[in-house]
Amino acid sequence: MSDLAPKLTHLNEAGQPAMVNVGPKAMTARLARARARVRLGADILALVQAGDLPTRKGPVFQTAIIAGVMAAKKTADLIPLCHPLGMDDCQITIETVQPDSLVIECTARVTGKTGIEMEALTGASVAALTVYDMCKAMSHDIVIEEIRLLDKTGGKSDFHHAD
Repeated sequence: MSDLAPKLTHLNEAGQPAMVNVGPKAMTARLARARARVRLGADILALVQAGDLPTRKGPVFQTAIIAGVMAAKKTADLIPLCHPLGMDDCQITIETVQPDSLVIECTARVTGKTGIEMEALTGASVAALTVYDMCKAMSHDIVIEEIRLLDKTGGKSDFHHAD
């Protein structure tokens, strides 16, 4: 591999897993936004059109939002080489999209030496999993799809996904 080729950052010179040393990096304000789509099907989506869907486990959207924020805060416990971060903010939104889907977005912020995109991706993913868990009694045809990073700013390089 040439010196100009991209390298995996979580491998040391011996090819073994290693945490990235962020000690020398500058503290900067960082933001990441991630999205997950949940294809519920038109019948379940119709039930949530007028607002949150109450279930025996609680209101779906409110529960998913809380689960997503909790998961984003625990990202370093879930993904082995992620640095623990004291997030400045984490917001999750859930919107219905015709004919059959939800779009969940997680925006996470931190002032730190490393990015926060894994936290945003984890928050969106766990919120989507929570929707699945709470709606699975109505259908097992629910599909979680397109979990992706939309934006990240404040690090060595910014990223923006053009829809």
